[in-house]
Amino acid sequence: MRMISQPAHWERTWSLTCNRLNRRPVISALFGLVSRLGNGVFWYALMVFLPLIYGPGALFLVVMMLSCGILSVILYSLLKRGTHKPRPSAVSGIFRTVEPLDAFSFPSGHTMHAVGFTWLVVHQHPELGWVLIPFTVLIAASRLILGLHYPFDVVVGAVIGAAVAVLHIGVFLP
Repeated sequence: MRMISQPAHWERTWSLTCNRLNRRPVISALFGLVSRLGNGVFWYALMVFLPLIYGPGALFLVVMMLSCGILSVILYSLLKRGTHKPRPSAVSGIFRTVEPLDAFSFPSGHTMHAVGFTWLVVHQHPELGWVLIPFTVLIAASRLILGLHYPFDVVVGAVIGAAVAVLHIGVFLP
């Protein structure tokens, strides 16, 4: 099932445009850091701190985040193996400063997890939105600027992450 084996022309154009920012050392360092934090470090730390800040009642939110993460990994893995869409670095002119975690581009797992986790946490604790929403936007932007994903990969990752979070809220919360 190789549905999306090649990116569209507009995706290559947008990827090259976004990736030009990566040639600036400060931008490259900032988005490289955001990308590393989005690998899981930030989210795992958040899962530890939520019960410390909000008490034992926040453990259920942590369990929901873990469940959301597991379902997202399953969907991510199936889609990556099924579509075989090459990463933007396969396109000439893409400047990559961060190694990808796997070979394929579709969908963006970083964006999927960031949107899903942010949706769950902000649903329960809207006061954290001022930190989590901008961080999630930075993660999504990092995927494009660092040359790791195409725009469609990021958009679909965000949609799947939101859908998985909404599913969890609908099933697990009254």
